Amino acid sequence: MLGSLAPVVDQEQYVQYRDDSKVLAAIGAHVDAQVGRVTVRLPRTVAEAAMDAWERDELGGRAPETHEEYMQRDRAAELAFIGLAISERGRREGEEVVIDLDVASAGAALRASQ
Repeated sequence: MLGSLAPVVDQEQYVQYRDDSKVLAAIGAHVDAQVGRVTVRLPRTVAEAAMDAWERDELGGRAPETHEEYMQRDRAAELAFIGLAISERGRREGEEVVIDLDVASAGAALRASQ
């Protein structure tokens, strides 16, 4: 019978998490309105690798994946979107590429580096 109490606590926590998610989304809306894009300077080799990720053909279908595999695939997708932005809006300045990245893409890259 003690096991039946755990889901109630979990459910209350998830109600709080859902409310927290709404607050985070509200903060995101304000950030987006103030900083839609950020200017980033990247080494040319890194920018080219990102563009290569965008141009790469992926195999169809996916098998069930672990959380780690999902995170790797999600980060690869973020890299590909940055590659698309570079190919559309990036400009070379010497050995660097300057790009105005969407703040969400810049944030994804920053999270991956930590």
